[in-house]
Amino acid sequence: MNASFAEATVASRRRRPVARRVAAWLGILATPTFAALAVLTHVGKGSAMHMICGIDASPMAGMDVMYLLMSVFHSAPWLKLVAKRTNPGNGRYTS
Repeated sequence: MNASFAEATVASRRRRPVARRVAAWLGILATPTFAALAVLTHVGKGSAMHMICGIDASPMAGMDVMYLLMSVFHSAPWLKLVAKRTNPGNGRYTS
């Protein structure tokens, strides 16, 4: 039973760098995805479907605003990437 646990631990250590790379790419892809959804949702606001569903109570009540905010909140990986490129020495931003 200990041998299988040790094998599972070694296997999980091998997969960990791949999982981190996948997670990093998903974090980087979130911002442009939400930005594109915000643009597409805003462009489609004049459609008949939007008129049938009702009128927004305020300009901040739409899905386009929500997608825009999600794009802003998920921009941290982009900021880290820019910081690494401006200061490649240690990967940390220094002012």
